[in-house]
This record gives sequence, C-alpha cells and structure tokens, in this order.
Amino acid sequence: MSEELLSEEVRDLILRHIDTVAQLEALLFLRERPAEEWDAIAVAKRLYAPPAEMGAALAGLASAGFLRRQNQLYRYAPTSSDGATVDALAKAYARQLITITNLIHSKPRGIRAFSDAFKFRKD
Repeated sequence: MSEELLSEEVRDLILRHIDTVAQLEALLFLRERPAEEWDAIAVAKRLYAPPAEMGAALAGLASAGFLRRQNQLYRYAPTSSDGATVDALAKAYARQLITITNLIHSKPRGIRAFSDAFKFRKD
C-alpha cells in the first residue's frame, strides 16, 4: 500500500507532529486510556522505549495539543477535531503499519529541529 491511500488529514498529522514510531505508539497508547495519567518512565516501560526518548516524545505531543501535561503526568486530551484525526490514524495504523512507519522514517530529521528552534514556548 502506498502513502496515497492515507487520508490527507492522517498524512498531514504524521508529517507535522509525529517524529518517531515511539511517539506514534505513545500517542495511540494514551488514546486507548483517556482517563489515565502516565509519566514518561511508565509509558517507556510499557512501550519498551528509552525513558529519555519517551520524555521528548510526550513533551512534543503535549506541545502539539494532543496531550495534557500536569506536573510530570500526561493524559490524552486532544481537541475534538484532532481527536477525530487521531482516531483515523489509529485505524490506518492497524491496516497500514508499514506505510505509516515508512512515512515517519522518510521525514527529514534536521528540518524539524531547525523549525522548532523558532517556536515560542512557555517553559
């Protein structure tokens, strides 16, 4: 299956907000547990990912508006339109795992880091 079979919304979400497969897995993991709060270490253990990588992944998802962060705990809390797109992403990932992981891996890494340098953040 090719990238063209992904909806434009799903493809755009991946290209704009998902930098690693671990980040995608974290988003989908928390989506399945919307009433629960998790810290980065617990998510990392559940998904067999390095804690530092998971911390960065969750922070990125929170700054993109998919997660709510309170203290060091994260909870799935997207806007209603983002929630619908994440639901579509979850369905697509179940059917098109290779297509989606290839799309994530094909993204240029340096461009995202460069553009992030110009974002204003509340730290």
